[in-house]
Amino acid sequence: MRHPIMISLAAAGVLALSGCQKQMSDEEVERAVAGVNVIDESNLNDIMLTVGDPNEAVAYFQRTSAQNPERVDLKRGLAQSLIKAKKPAEAARVWAEVADGPQGTPEDRVELADAHIRSGDWAKAKTELNKIPPTHETFGRYRLEAMVADSEQNWSKADSFYQTAVGLTTQPAGTLNNWGFSKLTRGDYAGAEKLFGEALTYDPSMFTAKNNLVMARGGQGKYDMPVIDMSQIERAQLLHTLALAAIKRGDIVMGKTLLQEAIDTHPQHFEEAVRAMRALDSNVSAG
Repeated sequence: MRHPIMISLAAAGVLALSGCQKQMSDEEVERAVAGVNVIDESNLNDIMLTVGDPNEAVAYFQRTSAQNPERVDLKRGLAQSLIKAKKPAEAARVWAEVADGPQGTPEDRVELADAHIRSGDWAKAKTELNKIPPTHETFGRYRLEAMVADSEQNWSKADSFYQTAVGLTTQPAGTLNNWGFSKLTRGDYAGAEKLFGEALTYDPSMFTAKNNLVMARGGQGKYDMPVIDMSQIERAQLLHTLALAAIKRGDIVMGKTLLQEAIDTHPQHFEEAVRAMRALDSNVSAG
């Protein structure tokens, strides 16, 4: 898409400048305007990737890439927009074309591995990561390496990759949360609790980490609420999670107490907690 007014003004500026020096040929003017068009398109590409509707972005990049098949930046834009539109399998096909092409980079290979993981194809993701040279040491690469190691239950390798990834970013909250969840699935509740707490120091608003923290504490029989920032609704939801953790451990009386507190805390009707309480009461009566 072009912006005619911007291009016209730019062309006028080019012609005015030529009048001060020497007369520009038609070809020179055309090249100058073409340069402005490329800058204008680049701005539009950025806008489509950041604020555009994902499906509109996909349509834009499909159309523009088809018109300019030699432009690898447009193919990257198409792949990125497909990821945003939650079409990772299609994105993987585009990333493969880019990564295997003459202008492909190790980072394109990282993006291809990421698309495979989003599609649930862990084997292909591992294959692509193995193609990346060891000198390409980035946060994105090691974050994916950790996730693949997790999927294989290779815990020592996963821990090593998570630690490396955390050291390569200034915003490690999400990775710390993933690492903590990995520890949680292994039954290392204390290790998980530490990592979720650390994640919240970087992003106190991350509810997923708050919920996971409560689960890790509940797994250890710690039924008091952690000292973290939370709204009233969040507190009710976290109490509900803690109650379920208590019930899972067989601490039924504590679970009922926490469920009731969750129901009393929530500013509106808390249907999930009410259902859990009814189910608990029903089981107790049946017993």
